[in-house]
Parts: sequence; structure tokens; C-alpha cells
Amino acid sequence: MGHSGFRRYSAIAVGALLASTITIHPPTETTSSHLTLDSAADARSSGGRSGGGSFRSTPSRSTGSSSSGSRSSGSSSSGSSSFNRSNSPSYQRDRYYNGGSGPVIVPVPVGPGVYNDPYRNNGYSNGYNNGSNSSGSNNSQASTDDSAVGWMVALFILVVVAIVGFGIAFFVFKAMRSSDGAASNTELDNNIVTVSKVQVALLAEAREIQTELTELSLDVDTETSEGLLQLVQEAALALLRMPENWSHVLAESQTVKSREDAEALFNKLSIAERSKFSVETLTNVGGRVRQSDRFKPDPEEDPASYIVVTLLVGTANDKPLFDQVRTQEDLSHVLEQLASLPSDYLMTFELLWSPQESSDSLTYDELLTEYTDMVQL
Repeated sequence: MGHSGFRRYSAIAVGALLASTITIHPPTETTSSHLTLDSAADARSSGGRSGGGSFRSTPSRSTGSSSSGSRSSGSSSSGSSSFNRSNSPSYQRDRYYNGGSGPVIVPVPVGPGVYNDPYRNNGYSNGYNNGSNSSGSNNSQASTDDSAVGWMVALFILVVVAIVGFGIAFFVFKAMRSSDGAASNTELDNNIVTVSKVQVALLAEAREIQTELTELSLDVDTETSEGLLQLVQEAALALLRMPENWSHVLAESQTVKSREDAEALFNKLSIAERSKFSVETLTNVGGRVRQSDRFKPDPEEDPASYIVVTLLVGTANDKPLFDQVRTQEDLSHVLEQLASLPSDYLMTFELLWSPQESSDSLTYDELLTEYTDMVQL
């Protein structure tokens, strides 16, 4: 019993010694401020979104099939008419004297001063019909015919040379145009596309751009290619009109080898931007307009400092639209390039901006937290 009691008292002593070494510290001011910063980082603002298009469909282009069809029908009708006329002897005679296309019959001398003309005197000269007494007049007539035929042959050769030269020049020019068109069609028809992102932060003094983008998104028909092109142009122009309010920028453009990968990249960029909104208070995507009144601004939130506008563009270009954008001049050039995109090169587009509500605000801390990759201009 004495030995077991000794072990019990020893265990109690060791436990008391370990308990004395543990110290519980109360929360410090540093920890409290860190939690406050994290809660501020979780703040979100309202957002607007509009756009449409798809990488799956090939951009529409005008073709010359109708004009070529009309040309072929016209040539066939003219060919039929020529065939009907070719049966008449007068047509064969006109072809001989007028230098038309087709076989040319040249008179061949069959004796001294006598010519065999298949279209006059039934193929026989007057010398055979009238005897030797008319040989002098026949020789004079043959000389006149020689001169006329010589001029006709020379004129015919000149006409043929001119037609051949014009035809060669025409086909060379057409081949050059066709090669240029083939290169353009190759860029439009292949699976190589380009995905570009342009993001601009503006000072709160440019708050009228919120109203402008809202009205634009409500008015434009994003279901049509014409409406989508108008949305790109007007959004780029709205930013171009406010260079004095640009504060930060982020721009990147990359080429993707397949349309499936391009669509996945485009959707990834779109979702990343949309996740920064607490709620999308206005959307117009593919012609479907939705508005939400679920957003309730915090009356105690700091005054608005920034507005962020994002342009996501998918085009049929085989090369990136631009390189790095670091200055206002670079940004102006990129926005002008987007505003002048050819309609058949635009495949898909999405416009996002935050805050969308005029009563909402995007503070400096929220800009640094949510848009960390943007570069100050």
C-alpha cells in the first residue's frame, strides 16, 4: 500500500508541474485588425453583364454564289443562241468576212490569178466560166481581193492578240485576288481563334459610364451579330471618351488552337469576373434580359472610389490582337482596335462592369483585393 500511494502522489505532482507551464494569452490588437481586414475583403458589389455569340458557329460571310450562278445561266443562254444561228449559211459567211471566232477559211489560189472562193460564183472564178477573154479582168479582181483579204487577216490577228493579252491580264489579276481571299478565308474557317481580355478601372468621377452601359445593355439585341458588334463598339467608345479617369488596366490576348479550348478559356475568365459580384443586378446575354432587386447597399460603406469595366472578346484572328498594355497610349490603341473589329471576325463578346447600381460603391480596398493583377497607369 505504501508503494502504490507513493506512485499516486508522484503522478499528481507531475500533472501539477505540466499545468503550470501552459499559459492562455488573450486576443491582441493585431489579431483583431487582421479579422477586420478579412471581413472587408469579403465585401462584394453589384455587377452588370451583357453579351452573346459562340465559338461553335462560323462567322457569316457573303459569297459570290448568286452572281456566279447568274453568269453561268447567261453564258448558257448565249451559247444556245449561237448554236441556232450557226446553222444558217449567212452566219458562216459573216464569220469569214467579219473575223469572228471559229475556223477561218482563207482563199487558196488554184491557178495564175484565179482564186477559189467558196462563197462566190458557186466556188468557181469567172475565168472558168467566161474563157480566156476575161482573164485580164479576173487578174485585176484577184489583186483587189488579195489586198482586202490581207487587211482582213492582219486585222483578225491584231484582234486575237488583243483578246489573248486582255484575257491573260484578267486571269492573272483574278488569281491574285483569289489568293488574297483564300488567305483570309483560311483564317476565318480554321479552328485557331483568339481570346482577349481588357479590364479598365476608372475613378468614381466617371460614374456616368454606369448609366451609359446600363442603357446600352438594355437597348442592344445581343442575339444578333449586328447587335453584338454594336455592343463592342459602344462599350469601347464609352471608355475612350474618359481617358482622364483611367487609373488601372489589365489586358491580355492569347491564341487558342481549338474552338473547344477557346470556349473553355472564355467561360473561365467570365466566371472569374462574375464571382467578384455579390449579385448580377442586370444581365442581357443571348437576348435574355434579367434585372434583380436583391442587392441592398450598405449605408455605412465607404464612398465609392472606382468603377471597373471588363471586355471579354473572342475573335477569329490567328494571332493575338495586342501585346502588353502599360500606358494610356497602349490602352487607347487597344480600345480603338476593338471598336473597329470586322463583323465577320467577331465570334463572342461579354461586357461586365461593377458596380452596376449607381448607389453601390467600390472602395480602394476592394479594388486591391478583388483586382490584384491590375497595373496602375
